[in-house]
Amino acid sequence: MAELAPIQPCLWFDNQAREAMEYYVGVFPNSRILSIEEYPDESLDDHFAGMAGKVLNGRFRLNGVDFVCLDGGPLFTFTEAISFVVSCADQEEIDRYWSLLSHAPESEQCGWCKDRFGLSWQIIPANMGELTRRPEQVQVMMQQKKIVIAELENA
Repeated sequence: MAELAPIQPCLWFDNQAREAMEYYVGVFPNSRILSIEEYPDESLDDHFAGMAGKVLNGRFRLNGVDFVCLDGGPLFTFTEAISFVVSCADQEEIDRYWSLLSHAPESEQCGWCKDRFGLSWQIIPANMGELTRRPEQVQVMMQQKKIVIAELENA
């Protein structure tokens, strides 16, 4: 098994951890599922009722970043308090990630979007600091859902 980073985000899913891992490794280059451990047979322990075959511990890598995930049930859900920043080289890359990750139009603002699992992403240009130096640029950014580099450059 590949050596994992000493600190990794852990994503708690209701019951879609396997589906999410498969989806995310298809979205990001240089990505792969490292391992999946399933809950034991539920007949062994009442604590595992209904969990047989679901992900107890999933490990995956997205473009060099290690993640852990699990199916833990509906007790906890994702919020905007945590998001993952995707620094993009150009508008084409922003457009590609946006089309794959944005699934909740009501949550879109300033380059932030939510995917189909409810996880928040910030899809931004790598030079965002340069594109938001002037108040006019910040005002334009605040009105955007998906970041459009040309609009920031022309502000």
